[in-house]
Parts: sequence; structure tokens; C-alpha cells
Amino acid sequence: MASLHIVLVEPEIPQNTGNIARTCAVTGASLHLVGPMGFTPTDSRLRHAGLDYWRFLSLHQYDSLSEFFEKNTGNFFFFSTKAQCRHSDLSYPDNAYLFFGKESAGLPERLLFENPDRCVRIPMLDGARSLNLSNSVAIGVFEVLRQWDYPELECRGELRSYDWAAAKAAHPHSEFL
Repeated sequence: MASLHIVLVEPEIPQNTGNIARTCAVTGASLHLVGPMGFTPTDSRLRHAGLDYWRFLSLHQYDSLSEFFEKNTGNFFFFSTKAQCRHSDLSYPDNAYLFFGKESAGLPERLLFENPDRCVRIPMLDGARSLNLSNSVAIGVFEVLRQWDYPELECRGELRSYDWAAAKAAHPHSEFL
């Protein structure tokens, strides 16, 4: 599978980070946490939001952005409400790193200014401040995976109490079955 990385720069809300950890765990993306953080890795709110998915997660932690950049190379993309380009207008190659900033301020503007061709925005209504961080990460992750045709992900589900074949037979003209 191609390599996808989510980088959270100075996350502040443990529940958001726990939800993001769960998204990473079910999609195979690695999670990189860059400090300082507004919580500790043992925070019960963080663990609870991630439920029992932590064992599926590839987790990396750094004290600072400079430490992160010393240890990682790849294709960096910076998600920000301040960006000029839509997140869906770029192609994301293997070894993509999607960066997201802290809930109260986003990514450092200097980082955005130094990487204008790698800054992307999720479209939203004018005047709306921003989406929730965990929702933004999910949108970014699934745009990348859509472009990659969802490698190694299960794309079809099964009912517990019914059979899809029976549904198809009962509704032969349905375009969804």
C-alpha cells in the first residue's frame, strides 16, 4: 500500500486527536504528533476517543516541528483555511504527509508562506471560521485514498441479518445494488 501520513502540529483537544487516531487506524495512515500538545499521551479523553483502535495505529511523536523535519522526508501538504488552492485540486503521491494545525490557530503562517504550492483548503462558506479538526483530517485522508482507489481497504460491506443478493433480487432495477 502507498504510504500516507497525518501530521498534527500542536494539537490541543485530546478528543479530536483520539478521533483522528481512529481514522488513521482504520485507513492505514500513520499519525505524527508534533508538540507541544495540550494534553498528555496518557490522557483518558484521548484514549477513550480512540476506543480500542490504538493497537492498529502507527504513532510517532516529536517535540517540535524542527525535530519532525529532521527525521522525515516526503511530499508535504499543508491544510489551512488560509490556503488558496482546494484540497481536491492536487494529486497526492505516495509518501504524502498531510499537515494540520492546532485547533485555536491552525498551522504557523511562516510554514504556509514558505510552501505556497503545497497549501490546500477545504472549501466552506464565507464567514465560517473552520471545520472541526478531526473532520478536516477525515476529509483529507479520504480524498487521498479516493485518488489512490482505496488501496487495501474493504469497499463492500455485508448485512448481519439480511443478504444483499436477496435485496438485489427483490429490487432488480436499483442502480445501487
